Amino acid sequence: MNIEDLILAPMALLRLQSWLSPAFPTGAYSYSHGLERAVELGYVRDLLSLLEWLKADIRDGSLRNEAIFFREAWSSARSCERARLVEIAELAAAYRGTAEFALESAQQARASLAVLRRVWPDPLLDWLSKALSEREIPPALAVVIGARAARQGVPLRFALPAFLQSYVGNLVTAAVRLIPLGQTAGQLAVAELEREVLIASARAGTLADIGSAAFVLDLVSMAHETQYTRLFRS
Repeated sequence: MNIEDLILAPMALLRLQSWLSPAFPTGAYSYSHGLERAVELGYVRDLLSLLEWLKADIRDGSLRNEAIFFREAWSSARSCERARLVEIAELAAAYRGTAEFALESAQQARASLAVLRRVWPDPLLDWLSKALSEREIPPALAVVIGARAARQGVPLRFALPAFLQSYVGNLVTAAVRLIPLGQTAGQLAVAELEREVLIASARAGTLADIGSAAFVLDLVSMAHETQYTRLFRS
């Protein structure tokens, strides 16, 4: 194992925490990834059903693919393979099952790009932003954070689990408001999903492994588009 895979510099750790913090202005709090509709339909109604729902997403749904996009973007940015990075970004943008999932990813990624380029500037991110704009490709959050983490020198074995955990944490926060769950129950969910996050990180494959089988997640997202009253944008 390379020595840099064992050491996470304090500055890199601080920045990774900042980029994945609820204080980072991506608007993540306004999205539930279809969870709002799942609660409305009774699919998710308590801690146990929430865990089942999120485990399905991690193992077989969109989060599985996000792990792959993150890993591939990290690897491409680390070796400065620009053409490859654009290819990954284009595929990540296209691989959205619903309009709301596409909006959720693109809006957060645009906000993330804007803040990163202003506060923690990096030439590769500037180039990526321009390249995507010229090709009219919306950015994907996993690609943006994955690439910037690599440029910061954050080892993949730290960056990817942290990214997936922030995704899970945001959905648990939404569930606390929607079901509703107590704060302690929410933290029990986060703790219960730690192993799932680590397994998903370790198993993240290549672009050849992209695919999902959590069709209900897509269906509830489609239904959410026409839900009469809602708190979340997705």
